[in-house]
Amino acid sequence: MRRTFAVAKRAQKNGMHPFGALLADANGEVLAEQGNGYMPDRDMTGHAERLLATWASKRYRPEQLAGCTMYMSAEPCAMCAGAIYWAGIGRVVYGLSEKRMKDITGNHPENPTLDLPCRTVFAAGQRPTAIIGPLLEDEAAALHDGAWD
Repeated sequence: MRRTFAVAKRAQKNGMHPFGALLADANGEVLAEQGNGYMPDRDMTGHAERLLATWASKRYRPEQLAGCTMYMSAEPCAMCAGAIYWAGIGRVVYGLSEKRMKDITGNHPENPTLDLPCRTVFAAGQRPTAIIGPLLEDEAAALHDGAWD
């Protein structure tokens, strides 16, 4: 989890929103890391999780991704949960809950957070996605101190 926090901090240092994700294979080997990709184009869909799921789906077969875990600094939003589901990634582990993210950001125009748990999105699917989180939520929340003022 803390490695995703480091990715989020790096993203923020590079002018992005403080979100980070990484993908690990079934043996726990990190395959890739991804920070938020909002800038430079102000891409509202440039969430770290969505970008990483897209990358993974282009490089790995579904049977490999089913054994992978995506770790992320914050719970995947509905868009990102959908991307993770369609990529076929078998497990997600996250820090900050979407509900708490909404409390932090309010109605910020760059992050109009949906209070929709990823569990709800994944439960609507036809294949299982294991979900663990929130974990280290206070540390994950601290990444956003001053980010949405």
